[in-house]
Amino acid sequence: MKFEINFKKLKDAIGLVERITGKHMTLPVLSCVLIEVDDNVATFKATNLDIGVEVSVPIKATTKGTVAVPGNILSSFISQVQEDSQVAKVEVISGNLTIQANKSKVVIKTLPIEDFPSIPRVGDVKNEVTEMAFSSDIFIKGLKSVWYSASVSSVKPELSSVYIYKDGDCIVFAATDSFRLAEKRIKVPLALKTNDILLPFKNIADVTRTLESMGETLNVKMGKNLMSFESNGIYIVSRIIDGIFPDYKQIIPKGYTTEVITLKQDLLNALKISNIFSDKFNQVHMTVDPEGKIFDVQTKNSDVGENKTSIDASLTGEKMEINFNYKYIIDCFQSIDADSVSLQLSGINKPMVIRPVSGDQTFLYLVMPMNR
Repeated sequence: MKFEINFKKLKDAIGLVERITGKHMTLPVLSCVLIEVDDNVATFKATNLDIGVEVSVPIKATTKGTVAVPGNILSSFISQVQEDSQVAKVEVISGNLTIQANKSKVVIKTLPIEDFPSIPRVGDVKNEVTEMAFSSDIFIKGLKSVWYSASVSSVKPELSSVYIYKDGDCIVFAATDSFRLAEKRIKVPLALKTNDILLPFKNIADVTRTLESMGETLNVKMGKNLMSFESNGIYIVSRIIDGIFPDYKQIIPKGYTTEVITLKQDLLNALKISNIFSDKFNQVHMTVDPEGKIFDVQTKNSDVGENKTSIDASLTGEKMEINFNYKYIIDCFQSIDADSVSLQLSGINKPMVIRPVSGDQTFLYLVMPMNR
C-alpha cells in the first residue's frame, strides 16, 4: 500500500475515527484504525462493536492495500505535526506503516487485519429499513438538548438511551433517568416517516461529534437493530436498543399551582453558590412565597456552613417550600436559549416543570423533588 494525501484531510479523518477506538483485552485490533486504499480513495475505519465510523478521502494512490494501525499512536503523531497544507506520503514497508510529513518520518507497527470486524450497513441484513433525508441540525440539536438526562447505568437499557419518535409534525427527542426528564420537539415535514428509536446514551457523544463534521443533509437509515447516518464521505452506524421507553407523558403535570419566572442567569448563579454549601445529596431548598414576594434558594452543610440567596422573580400562585437536586436543575440550562425561565410547581411531592420564557416552547424539562 502506497499513497499521498493532503495532511489536513488525513488529520481530520484520523481525528474523527480514532475517538471510537479503545482498549479491548480479547480483541486488540479494536484499538486500531483500519486504512483501506482502493482506486484513489482511502477509507479510514474504526469500531468498538457498539458504534462504527468510516471516513473516505480522495488520495493519489500508487498501490492498493489494507492495514490496521494503533489509533492512539497514529493520532498522537498526526496531532503534533503543525503544517496542514503539506502532502503526506504513506506507505507500508515490511509490514509497518511509514508516514513522511514535512521533516518528520515515523514507522508504526501494525496488527493483523483479519480480526478487524466489518462495520455493518443498515439494510445488509434482511429486515425492514426506513430511509430518509434529514437536516444534520435536527439530530445535533435534538440529541444535545436531552442526552444528559439519560441514565448512565445500563441496568435499564431503555433509560440509558435517547428516545426518538415522530409525533404529528414534530420529531421528538426524550431522555430520562427516572429523576428528571428532558424533551425537545423539532418540526419536520408531515410526510416524513420514522421508526421509534432508542439510541444508547454511551454512543450519543460520538454520534453528535461525527454529525457536526458531516454535511447539512444526512442520509439516515433506521433498521431493527441499527441506525446509520451518511454524508460527504462520512458514515457512522450505531447499535440501537430493543426496548420500550416509559410513557413519560403520564407524569407531566396538566397544570400548576405556583409559578416562578426569573432570569436564567440569576438562578444559575444562585445554584452555583449553593454548590459550595450543599450536602452529599446535592440538596437545595426552595422557598416560593408570592404574597411576600420571596423566592429563596438555600443550602446547608453541617461540615461547611449554609447559604441563602434571594432571587428577583415574578411569582404567582400558592406558597411552597420544596427540595431538589440542584445539579439536575443546572443541567437543563444548556438547552434553554431564552434569557428567562419559568418554574412551574404543582404540589410538594410533584415534579417541577422548567420551560423557556419565549416564543420557543419546544423544550420541556421535568425534575422530581427530593424528600428531606
